[in-house]
Amino acid sequence: MARTGLPSESLKARYRDVDDLRAEYASKRSAIERRLEDFRRIGRTEEERLFEELCFCILAAQTGARRSDAAIAALRDADLLWSGESSDIASFLRHRTRFHNHKAAFIVHARERFSTDGDGRLATTLGSFASSKDARTWLVREVDGLGLKEASHFLRNTGRGEDLAILDRHILRNLIRHGVIRRLPATLTAKRYLEIESRMERFARDVEIPMAALDLVFWSRETGEIFK
Repeated sequence: MARTGLPSESLKARYRDVDDLRAEYASKRSAIERRLEDFRRIGRTEEERLFEELCFCILAAQTGARRSDAAIAALRDADLLWSGESSDIASFLRHRTRFHNHKAAFIVHARERFSTDGDGRLATTLGSFASSKDARTWLVREVDGLGLKEASHFLRNTGRGEDLAILDRHILRNLIRHGVIRRLPATLTAKRYLEIESRMERFARDVEIPMAALDLVFWSRETGEIFK
């Protein structure tokens, strides 16, 4: 990340609690960098692992990350993730995630889209884009169940979107804490999402913490762990 050269006084005038944030990042930096390398490693693995991560991000919408991760592992172990009908997956997910019927259909549609019998392989397609934002735009358009947040989450978790914002409630609350935004948006439209993402990008540059690392600092601050 390029150095901004902004003096400490200017940062403190523009934002709040910058020194505390930098100190927290320094204390967690090694663990965060290991986690980001884990994500990059996932992005270099087999197609099936990428698909599992895509399904995790579908399930994680309005459901906790740990519950979603456990649900994906359970689907895989029950031989449903790659072969189950939508109704079977929905029944399996009933007590594991919210909106289980819709999410089961989304998983099946994604499986059909990216299977070897479909019209495109996931890794090959993602590798064809010039930027992470282009890849995100395509995912939102092509994959049912993915909005900007979920597509950003998937790309970050596969080492392809470290410059993207994953604007869930944890991140938004911390952007308010540091004076990046004033309040929680009543609705997070695509336009508003991109506006807040732009502000977070500037904040990351100004405090000299990479976007993906900043996300994990905020997320771990709220949840007590550096997960995904």
